[in-house]
Amino acid sequence: MKTVLSSRRHHYVTRVSIFLVMVALIAAMTGCGPTPLQYDLTISSTTGGSVTDPDEGTFTYDEGKVVSLVATPASGYYFVEWTGDVGTVANVIDPTTKITMNGHYSITAKFDRLFAGGSGTKEDPYQIADWHHLDHVDYVRNYLNDHFILMNNLDSTTAGYTRLASKTANAGKGWQPIGTSSDPFTGTFDGQGHEIRDLFIERPDENYVGLFSDVDEGGIIKNVGVVNADVTGHSYVGGLVAKNNDSTVRDCYSTGSATGYAFVGGLVGWNSAHGTVLNSHFTGSASGYPGYPFVGGLAGANSGSVTNSSSTGSVTGYTAAGGLAGMNQGTVSNSYSTGNVTGDEDVGGLVGKNQRTVSNSYSTGNVTGYTAVGGLVGWNQGTVEENSYSTGNVTGDADVGGLLGWNDGTVDSSYSTGNVTGSYCVGGLVGKNQDTVTNSYATGNVTGYAAVGGLAGDNHHDGTVEESYSTGNVTGYVAVGGLVGRNYYATVTNSYATGNVTGYDVDVGGLVGTNYYATVTNSFWDTETSGTEVSAGGTGKTTAEMQNIDTFTDTETEGLDDPWDITVVAPGETDGAYTWNIVDNETYPFLSWQSV
Repeated sequence: MKTVLSSRRHHYVTRVSIFLVMVALIAAMTGCGPTPLQYDLTISSTTGGSVTDPDEGTFTYDEGKVVSLVATPASGYYFVEWTGDVGTVANVIDPTTKITMNGHYSITAKFDRLFAGGSGTKEDPYQIADWHHLDHVDYVRNYLNDHFILMNNLDSTTAGYTRLASKTANAGKGWQPIGTSSDPFTGTFDGQGHEIRDLFIERPDENYVGLFSDVDEGGIIKNVGVVNADVTGHSYVGGLVAKNNDSTVRDCYSTGSATGYAFVGGLVGWNSAHGTVLNSHFTGSASGYPGYPFVGGLAGANSGSVTNSSSTGSVTGYTAAGGLAGMNQGTVSNSYSTGNVTGDEDVGGLVGKNQRTVSNSYSTGNVTGYTAVGGLVGWNQGTVEENSYSTGNVTGDADVGGLLGWNDGTVDSSYSTGNVTGSYCVGGLVGKNQDTVTNSYATGNVTGYAAVGGLAGDNHHDGTVEESYSTGNVTGYVAVGGLVGRNYYATVTNSYATGNVTGYDVDVGGLVGTNYYATVTNSFWDTETSGTEVSAGGTGKTTAEMQNIDTFTDTETEGLDDPWDITVVAPGETDGAYTWNIVDNETYPFLSWQSV
């Protein structure tokens, strides 16, 4: 009996043991998996900074773990990139990024100096040798008032170009301009004669777009060229500087294209109050959009001074488009433009709209527009003086002139030689004159419909033409004159014309086509070369008489009430003590400031 019970107990224990083993196995299979794979992440850094998250060293993580990385540069350094096993790093050029652990990885945070050398003082400027260094001028807004020098040319092969200045940089926007309108560059940048090439900017919705956004408070940009630039912005757009305010750009140049809506210039978008542009030039194209003003080859608008500077680029704009400056509210002197200019109104070979002073400057490009179109200035409300001139052909509809389209200011000692074509108020020098033209001349041929003159198409309402002349041929339909087409409540004195005059209706004259409540005194036209003996004002003379000093000094001469300020000179000579010179019996009178 005991044996039987013992056997049963043994079988019972065996069965319980098997059951417990099976339960354990099932529990292991359902509740616990295999030990996860783990990988090592080794982190280090170069000189100039450290990795602050997670730290530097070797760390172990489960497979698939996403680990945060933070690289922190030391003072005077910047983070360049993560190097090493970076296949799963989210962004290798972001100092704050993440890495996904799918293997054993070793990565290094690379740092470099912000600049190639220097301390940022005037005596020891920061040195720029690549695009990274250039970008750091604006680094965290800490260096905008310091001093910099460019050590070498920068181009598409220079370190940092793809990341900072190419067509793929900054999500296709290209270069991020240095400074902002609220935080401008106020330091000194000396290019030392080097060039910054292949700059690309595509920011059509942004203002203040250029290599430099805004230079202010005495900032200086000098001795640098921006070459083969492609710059697009909204307003205030320039190849070198978007806005130059109370600062200086000198001995600089740019080539390429600048495109925007308003205040667009090949070199400077807006040279504003007290800004200076000196010994600088632009070659390329500057373009604006319909309905927007101020596009210029060198500067979209100038409210400061532009001196000894030039533009050889083409300009396409709408209102106030000029070969050198779209609008001038300051001073343009000893400067020129040679490119063709196309616009709608206030279009000029040198300046679209002038409200201050243009002196000793010229343009040679052809000019095309609709109204207020001039070879030098479209609409002049200031002064054009001191041997300023234009030689390009001018085409428009109304108020079209070889030098000025519309003059509401003063023209003195200036001239034009290009041919002029328009419809209404078309003149060899000035399309419409409502102020003063003095000591000036025009030699180009003029073609129009009404109010067409060799010098002024329409001398209008208190306008004055004095001590001036024209020699070009004039063709029109009505109100056509060798000197002035229509003289309306205005004055002509001590002036003459020699060009052939052709009209197809009424009011056609050798000197003046029509004279309405206006005055013409001491003025003459050549009856032989003009092909007509009639005029609404002035006195006709033969060619021989027009080349004889007595015609202009002897008050017994018909048509002369007061003698001209004129003297006889030898061939090739001038006498600046007099307004007029003449080689007696050989030449017509010419202005003493003219080159002969």
